[in-house]
Amino acid sequence: MKRALVTGATHGLGRTMVALLIERGYAVVAVDRVAAAGRNGVTDFVCDLADRDAVDRMLPRLIGTGPFDLVVFNAGVSATGRFEEVPAEAYRRLLTVNAETPMVMAAALMRAGAARGAMCFVSSLSHFTGYPGAAAYAASKDALAIYAISVRKPFARRGVSVTLACPGPLRTEHAARHAPDGADENLRLEPATAARLILDAALTGRRLVVPGRNARLFALAGRIRPQAVTRWMRRLVFERLGRAVW
Repeated sequence: MKRALVTGATHGLGRTMVALLIERGYAVVAVDRVAAAGRNGVTDFVCDLADRDAVDRMLPRLIGTGPFDLVVFNAGVSATGRFEEVPAEAYRRLLTVNAETPMVMAAALMRAGAARGAMCFVSSLSHFTGYPGAAAYAASKDALAIYAISVRKPFARRGVSVTLACPGPLRTEHAARHAPDGADENLRLEPATAARLILDAALTGRRLVVPGRNARLFALAGRIRPQAVTRWMRRLVFERLGRAVW
């Protein structure tokens, strides 16, 4: 039986990925702050990925459950609002969960030979634009994206393909919590669609996946007209934020 490792596996996109992988015959090791009940074929590791000491203690046990045919670094947190209203602790947690921890885990898995086949780093559509109102979130996800691009060749030499996934807003509780007041959730992509597209890309060794037609058009616009798209994001998000959320 093939084995997969998914972080941020209890809610939203991660939960949907776990369900799809089980349908495809994978045994899944799931890492999250809490375990989801009633999932056959899943081994849960409960760990706060913002706590580096806890992550370091977990890694030897996690590596012992491998090797993994697929690794998906999906866990992520956000912080939205005016930067002066977001506390320093929120920045620390965001940068640790979104950037530092997946880099540390990826390096540990590769050193131990516990990853084989495919690895996927879930960044964000913000990789293609400025993100007024969520600057630290965008910075952390961009750091992860650059890391994924940078390790692609050395990981490939060890038999592991690297896929960078940049989903846009999804129809999840997390996205709704950080969205501006009055945002239309119908414009967000269903997690099941995003999960399927991301997993298919990772398992076929694609370098980049931007799930959803609207997200791909946005990414293209961000590359062609970055300043205009950043101004649009300011009007769409920053100017409509009624509160800081972290």
